Amino acid sequence: MVISAQERLADVMAAVVEVAAESGESGTYTAEVARTLTAVVGKVGARIAVEAEVRGFRSGWSEAMELAAGAPESGAEVLRMPSSSEE
Repeated sequence: MVISAQERLADVMAAVVEVAAESGESGTYTAEVARTLTAVVGKVGARIAVEAEVRGFRSGWSEAMELAAGAPESGAEVLRMPSSSEE
């Protein structure tokens, strides 16, 4: 099962909120806890964004290579734009 980037970030946020709530209930929520939780969300969010960009690049690159190779089952139609000298 593949988890989407949005679902992964939602899971991380839910865990952070849970930790913050438990820390608050126990009286141990401090500025340091807040900074740490913020750093966790930032790092995980950045990692998720990079992975999504790489995955998007890979799929786009694969589609471009299929089109360049003339693969008939690629499902994309290539239309050439006329250059200004062809108009």
